[in-house]
Amino acid sequence: MSQVLLDEVVHTDYGQFDPVWSEDAIGFDGDPDRYFDAQVNGLVGAASGDGVYINLARRSGGSRVRVVLLDAEPPLPPPVFEDVVEVSIVIPGGATVLWLSWAGETSGELGGIAPGSYRLRVSARGRDGGREGELAESVVDEYLVELWPAADVREDAIVRVGSEDAKYWHSGWGGRR
Repeated sequence: MSQVLLDEVVHTDYGQFDPVWSEDAIGFDGDPDRYFDAQVNGLVGAASGDGVYINLARRSGGSRVRVVLLDAEPPLPPPVFEDVVEVSIVIPGGATVLWLSWAGETSGELGGIAPGSYRLRVSARGRDGGREGELAESVVDEYLVELWPAADVREDAIVRVGSEDAKYWHSGWGGRR
């Protein structure tokens, strides 16, 4: 079974898309050490414990984001998704999961996520186009965020790298393990 929690063009600045589950969470605060501590990837920061920072390639404008809750680990996405990263997260009891863009400019609820341990996979296509067309009128990058229950908390993993933009961020903010 799969449940689509979000499927829309998300407008943000600084490429920031943050699922959060703490009442005090404000999303990415500009401190990559807090979000990427002990991680190898530089695209999805999950070290803070109160949310996840997903680095979209576009600095400003709209990026297509689809968030899907699954019962079990899905197969890897097709190769059109050039970049794929996985992280583990733990949603505490009583938490409401929200998503925020930069400075909370846009936000919404990601309903239906029960407390527990999850594996979260972010697959991206068009990161280089997003970086080059950061102020384009049309959508140039797309993100598929999948999460499923996972009893074991595992280290983050870079599953696939195909864009120069992902290589840049993995080199700059990743490699902290």
